[in-house]
Amino acid sequence: MAGSYNVLVGQSGGPTAAINSSLAGVYSTARSMGAGVLGMRYGIEGLFDNKLFDLGKALGSDLDIQMLRQTPSSYLGSCRYKLPLPEEDEEPYVRLFDLFERNHVGAVLYIGGNDSMDTISKLSAYGAREGSGIRFVGVPKTIDNDLEGTDHTPGYGSAAKFIATSVAEIGRDSSVYDLRNVTFVEIMGRNTGWLAGSSVLASQEFAVCPDLILLPESPVTEDALVERIAGLLEQMKSVVVAVSEGARRPDGTLMAEPPTSAIKLDAFGHEAALSGASRYLASVTSDRLGVKTRAVEFSTLQRCANHLASATDLDEAYALGGLAVRAASEGKTGVIPAVRRISDVPYLTEFTTVEIASVANRERKVPLDWIREDGMGVTDDFVRYARPLVQGEVTPLYVGGLPHHIQMLTWGR
Repeated sequence: MAGSYNVLVGQSGGPTAAINSSLAGVYSTARSMGAGVLGMRYGIEGLFDNKLFDLGKALGSDLDIQMLRQTPSSYLGSCRYKLPLPEEDEEPYVRLFDLFERNHVGAVLYIGGNDSMDTISKLSAYGAREGSGIRFVGVPKTIDNDLEGTDHTPGYGSAAKFIATSVAEIGRDSSVYDLRNVTFVEIMGRNTGWLAGSSVLASQEFAVCPDLILLPESPVTEDALVERIAGLLEQMKSVVVAVSEGARRPDGTLMAEPPTSAIKLDAFGHEAALSGASRYLASVTSDRLGVKTRAVEFSTLQRCANHLASATDLDEAYALGGLAVRAASEGKTGVIPAVRRISDVPYLTEFTTVEIASVANRERKVPLDWIREDGMGVTDDFVRYARPLVQGEVTPLYVGGLPHHIQMLTWGR
């Protein structure tokens, strides 16, 4: 891989506070091995338009690398592009492998979640079929924390830290008035409740918050939810409910109005741009109980809040990026670096690699025994799992009173 060969790296799917730390790990490790590093602008989709960039021209100093590690969003740009199966349409593969050859690419690394691993899996399988020596390695990333084969995924710890912090602050804000009120906080998570569950970390010895947590894995009815809220309001004036955007009724419909009829799908067939659960539930609760309600939607804030990044998250993201490069240099292909947990307290892990075929197009859900019996909260097992992932603070470089970030390649640099 060294010498005349290049490492080609791209980022795909939704951005996170840690995805650039993984990129920094890829770049630093590849350069230390003497390889050139090319970046895809806008992922595989941009690659078809030959949108490549020599990262060595943009990241010329150690300060640049450090700034990249602390810059949110996807430095190279992103996409949501699904490669067809080669037996259905081989033309994209022919174009891509010709481009790899012309640019002396020895390894292709793709930083992303489930759908990105689908891309790497297909490229790896096609390369093996054609006898290509190019190595294809995935680098895990997703705030949803739903990748199989790894204890957790870079991006999740920082998002969880932001969610728990914000929910705790919302809980304090909602309790200042002498009137009964209910606040619904909507948190990302299309099919899994890892993010909504992390709100449990907001609870402290003297303040339990949130009072209820709704996860996609545990459907509830509006009747059951409102009845539970009414019971809580007999004991306290303020109730906070953390609700996943993918919270559902027992019949499978989204906890929103109208029930799922007009939801658009992305290139991978997933429900895209979900929102509305908090507003819907706030309206239902207000109508039925006659109390003040409020809906708060974190939206993209939870995936780009680098000012609340977890140091553990950024460090692991950087390490996994480097491990992906080393795996490729050892001749491995069709793999993804992963985290294996050894213990919760003290928090100890080890890094390994797993076959990407066991990861792509699969979703790891919150274990049902980590969800409370009433279906509206999580257990201490979830707390023990999530607590280590939010540890450690990252102090941004402040300029003019605000955090300073490296300029994105997508801004025309």
